[in-house]
Amino acid sequence: MEAFASAPEIARADSRLADNIVYFARTLRKAGLRVGPASVRDAIEAVLAGGIGSRDDFYWTLHSVLITRHEDHATFDEAFRLYWRSRELIEKMLAMFSPVAVARERSKPKAAEARVAEALFKGSSRNQPGEPPPEIDVDARFTFSGKEVLRTKDFAQMSADELNQARRAMVELTLPVDEVETRRFRSDPKGTRIDPRAMMRASLRTGGDLILPKFRSRREVHPPLVVLADISGSMSQYTRIFLHFMHAMMTKRRRVHCFVFGTRLSNITRSLRYRDPDDAIAHCTGAVQDWSGGTRIGETLREFNRHWSRRVLSQGAVVLLITDGLEREDTGGLEVEMERLSKSCRRLIWLNPLLRFEGFEPRARGVKAMLPYVDDFRAVHNLDALDDLCRVLSRPSEKNDDPKRWLQRTSFSEGGLHPY
Repeated sequence: MEAFASAPEIARADSRLADNIVYFARTLRKAGLRVGPASVRDAIEAVLAGGIGSRDDFYWTLHSVLITRHEDHATFDEAFRLYWRSRELIEKMLAMFSPVAVARERSKPKAAEARVAEALFKGSSRNQPGEPPPEIDVDARFTFSGKEVLRTKDFAQMSADELNQARRAMVELTLPVDEVETRRFRSDPKGTRIDPRAMMRASLRTGGDLILPKFRSRREVHPPLVVLADISGSMSQYTRIFLHFMHAMMTKRRRVHCFVFGTRLSNITRSLRYRDPDDAIAHCTGAVQDWSGGTRIGETLREFNRHWSRRVLSQGAVVLLITDGLEREDTGGLEVEMERLSKSCRRLIWLNPLLRFEGFEPRARGVKAMLPYVDDFRAVHNLDALDDLCRVLSRPSEKNDDPKRWLQRTSFSEGGLHPY
């Protein structure tokens, strides 16, 4: 790794260092980070005052000043890698976008790469890499709008503008109408049960001379909705958009409880009650300490079952478990806690972003331990998946959606057995 010169020497040799830092901060702002003029000034002063001995020193100097939220680390890392790679970065990147250039194959795009690339080259007449031109057809039956394309696009590959559109689309989602009957009653002229108390109260108007029948029916309420979301490193590409989804649910529906977990369990229900989504997410990031870390699913579920289950899992609660199931510890305790969780709620739905891959098979130990105890196993990587989730919550589970079929498919592929 090439060593950087000291800050005073850089300032004398290239007077545009401050301009480059300003442009870099502007790129971060376009990519969705909160970087203000005061932070840019502090970054320039920190570079000039501290000096730079290596590329890592320069990286962490800017990181310590410009980054204040855990979920912004991936975006900053990708922006730094692209922007400070070479002095002729922009010319080289524009040359890569040339139609005659040979496309480079990449197995898996990095997190926030699309947002950073758009922030760096916004306004260029050339198309972004990996984005095909919009398909246009005269016949309206075969025309694809940008909104339809956005609904099927993976959250991890969305640009900053597309993520903002996705957040606004979440607010417009139709929430489920999964009402359940309670043991309490309400006055209902079309009810089938006699309401003796209402009859006696009405008879007081005539001194008891006239007693007319009154009827009642059971009250129907929305059951509590409990969200357990994984915020470990393997889920970092989806963490922030899931927080916006939970905030959208809390603004439209009562009795929604939200928890996040990585190596520990954190209750963020109060933080998400703020009306402004940015304020709500900011309070969440300040309250949670284990962003983008390891995963201890069994231990965090044990803590939830022990301290929170009786408080929030009442009146037929529905639990949404958002995780990829990559448990790093022993799965024996995970099976016990999953069984206890499934028996404590009316319905347990597992949302796994790994289902976006067509060839997904539950080979991980954590996935195998969790699947037998869930009622539904669904993907959660785009807007269509979230819309489908809302429709699924409005109807009971179907036998065709039995998650155990995934385990049977894996047993056939591993044991070399034919299903017939």
